[in-house]
Amino acid sequence: MKIVCQKSDLLTGVNIALKAVPAKSTMPILECLVLDVEADTIKLISNDMEIGIETIVKGQVLEPGKVALNARVFSEIIRRLPDNDITVETNPSYLTTILCEKAKFTISGRSSEEFPELPRVEKDRAVILSQFTLKEVIRQTVFSISDNESNKIMTGELFEIQNDQFRIASLDGHRISIRKVTLKEEYAPLKVIVPGKTLNEISKILSGDVESEVRMYFTTQHVLFEFDQTIMLSRLIEGQYYRIDQMLSGDYQTKITVNKKEFLNCLDRTTLLIKESEKKPVIVGMSDTKMKLKMTSSIGSLDEEIEIVKEGKDILIGFNPKFLIDALRVIEDEEVDIYLINPKAPCFIKDKEESYIYLILPVNFNTVR
Repeated sequence: MKIVCQKSDLLTGVNIALKAVPAKSTMPILECLVLDVEADTIKLISNDMEIGIETIVKGQVLEPGKVALNARVFSEIIRRLPDNDITVETNPSYLTTILCEKAKFTISGRSSEEFPELPRVEKDRAVILSQFTLKEVIRQTVFSISDNESNKIMTGELFEIQNDQFRIASLDGHRISIRKVTLKEEYAPLKVIVPGKTLNEISKILSGDVESEVRMYFTTQHVLFEFDQTIMLSRLIEGQYYRIDQMLSGDYQTKITVNKKEFLNCLDRTTLLIKESEKKPVIVGMSDTKMKLKMTSSIGSLDEEIEIVKEGKDILIGFNPKFLIDALRVIEDEEVDIYLINPKAPCFIKDKEESYIYLILPVNFNTVR
């Protein structure tokens, strides 16, 4: 096998493929990238048995072939070579030479026969949306997934399609994040759970370009994302997702409208007083045209007021400020509407169309007032 690639092209492909290479594995072959070179195509393949990636690299094929190379070693070599053409050549015993200008590396490769092939997914009907949209809805929800592996369902996000409505939801037991977008076509009903790890990794690869499309194909066990010159395949999480619609009440006793940036900046200031070992809530009081925020900890205290528009009853309620901050950071609107019922019921941050909904559970602050 022998190829010639521009460093930037090869490095781009390597960085994409690295997203599916485990740091350590009981199967050493999984710590490799497979370089699969055919007559006119250079492919990089990786697979950690949960996520698999195939990406095509621009370059010149001088001799086809296939080799598995240690991903960490190969990527570091390519990263540190000069910005010029790189030649990669493998002999029949998989010894691989990497040449660039006056630099020459020789590393041991291995046969790719042990490397597990990516499962084949039938590409029936693609669900199509822009890379920008997918990247955004992931960014606006993925922070609410749980990192508790004992509850697998919470480590993923619900992908749900009804006609032309695509809804993504995540929850961790303290909050729920929901984004809804309208697709260009109608599709058969679909409800699957995609691992949060997959969504974190694909959001790093997607260009975020409004004009570029991503095509999604679903089976009972897998989801395939196809975009640019790359495919990413992921296992789905088995099981039934939580009935989130039953948690979304339309009732409220108090509605406030507040400038998002002012509220976010104020909440951000409260975090200056929180030690990692402490779980101190921010106490929020709404009355007339003012929202009063109070934080007291072993470091000190903060009192601040923000102007609001309020409908309904006065209310005093406590929150983990991080949960409010996470939601507000991903909302693009200048003003946000917050709906509250009582100090023990969740609050809802949502727009009129409900294209986004953030549910956040309050914190009991009686003992810390």
